[in-house]
Amino acid sequence: MSMKLEVVIVPVSDVDRAKAFYEKMGYRLDIDIANENFRCIQFTPPGSEASIIFGKRVTSVRAGSAELVLAVDDLDADCDQLIGRGVNVSEVFHYAGGPFNNAVENPRVAGRDLEGRSYFSFASFEDPHGNRWLLQEITTRLPGRIDSAATTFNSVRICRARFGVPRPLTVSTKNAPVRETRTGPIGTPITW
Repeated sequence: MSMKLEVVIVPVSDVDRAKAFYEKMGYRLDIDIANENFRCIQFTPPGSEASIIFGKRVTSVRAGSAELVLAVDDLDADCDQLIGRGVNVSEVFHYAGGPFNNAVENPRVAGRDLEGRSYFSFASFEDPHGNRWLLQEITTRLPGRIDSAATTFNSVRICRARFGVPRPLTVSTKNAPVRETRTGPIGTPITW
């Protein structure tokens, strides 16, 4: 079985205000479709394969009720970038009882995780509708968290797009009958 989280619906009350906020955040606008009774907007956070959708008559859930998590590899740099874009980001914190543990009194403790562990340091912000976002710093993934056989790397897509490399990448030797002189003609085994 193969399942990937593709889209999360974010309930908002003012579609244009939400659109302006997520544009300011640096999210990529994927779609904005509308008719007289419906509007659907999709944004994708930088580096993410999952997107968010919001709009008019997209959901009946109360605006501001979503809680979402963004994984970041440099919490301080990402907080600085968001603050530079005018987003009100909290101070960095960790949870007293471990990640996401709100069961203890005063669950958020100011500052990074004292042991510097991946998954344990956070910052937060809200969109204009009160939807809550956590930034979770992940510097090292848990074992088995990434399936290397199914994982693709965004840098490959960026290079293909930026440099016009065709897909799939192929190498033609039709116009290169001889390799470097130190390795010999094509077909000669390389022995190091």
